[in-house]
Amino acid sequence: MIFMVKILQFISWILGAYMWIIIAAAVITWVRPDPNNPIVRFLFAVTEPVFWRIRRIIPTSFGGFDVAPVILILAIIFIQNVVISGLMGVLIGNAMAVR
Repeated sequence: MIFMVKILQFISWILGAYMWIIIAAAVITWVRPDPNNPIVRFLFAVTEPVFWRIRRIIPTSFGGFDVAPVILILAIIFIQNVVISGLMGVLIGNAMAVR
């Protein structure tokens, strides 16, 4: 049980780190980024495949503003706060009941 809680905490940490990468990629698009810069290439390589899937399902451009990063951040927050926290609550509740 404790091993599963640690795995869920690690997944939550990874999702939090990815959320910061999404924010950095969104902010970098507000300026004219150099496409040859390795940081810009990394940010786009990590985020654009997920953004593309969101854009394919939902039209995300409203007046020149792309809401794909916002949708993805909201999905990550939902997964962290509802799914992972719920699973951890169930696992910890079961662990407390066993003791």
